[in-house]
Amino acid sequence: MLKKRWVFCLLVKSPLIGEKMFLPLLILAVLSLSGAMESGIAGGKEVEPHSRPYMVSLQLYNAHMCGGMLIKNNYVLTSAHCVDNIDCSQNNRLEVVLGAHNLKKHEIFQQRIKVMKCIKHPSYIKKEYHHDIMLLKLKTKAKINKFVKVIALPEKNKKIPANQKCSIAGWGMKAPNTSASHVLQEVTLKLQFNFECSNIWKTLFDTQHMICTSSDGKQAFCQGDSGSPLICNKKPLGIASYTYLYDCRNHKYPQVYMKIPYFFPWIKNITG
Repeated sequence: MLKKRWVFCLLVKSPLIGEKMFLPLLILAVLSLSGAMESGIAGGKEVEPHSRPYMVSLQLYNAHMCGGMLIKNNYVLTSAHCVDNIDCSQNNRLEVVLGAHNLKKHEIFQQRIKVMKCIKHPSYIKKEYHHDIMLLKLKTKAKINKFVKVIALPEKNKKIPANQKCSIAGWGMKAPNTSASHVLQEVTLKLQFNFECSNIWKTLFDTQHMICTSSDGKQAFCQGDSGSPLICNKKPLGIASYTYLYDCRNHKYPQVYMKIPYFFPWIKNITG
């Protein structure tokens, strides 16, 4: 019954663009808990092991839910909707895994740390994906080493030019309704003009605090990749938020991210 209730909540959101047209990328968490899916990224390739030491897997009951990145030794940045159906104050099974490449293996350099507090952006409203960003305060500090590192955030909220190539990695699905590898995958995507995204997503897209990429029909981030960082010129500029429901690779529907530089003052205020 719990699984059905979660899926229903995720599928009903779609003002102005038709029913059930987009999906926050959390649905993998529901399916993983039932054993129905494994993880991967659509049309991607396996990353060089531990070449992205800032990458985080957010997990509940040892099942991957969302991606994220380590921004301080005790803070992870991810998407707020990842915990829409979880009471962080009561659930002590919410954890992050650091230093991982293959989530199915107990790699000796992995660190598993419990989440002490979920801090959603104050303007975020459940099932409303504006300001879909969240900080996770960890119960203990991560040990920084070759396999686990902090990534610096861009501080200035400058205009981000379109058409530049960026990359995103994650443990999300390789394609809708398919299983995939548990190793970290990556794809290269191109930033779109904000007005193009706004024309398609209407009120779901805000040009001030969101950016978007387009899929070529083969490569895309997919369900389970929420919270993963979009890296442009070695800087994290976006946090993966939502995409087209029926096929994350659909080139007609841009994939949407929260614009990290816009949120930097809030992040700095929380983390110090």
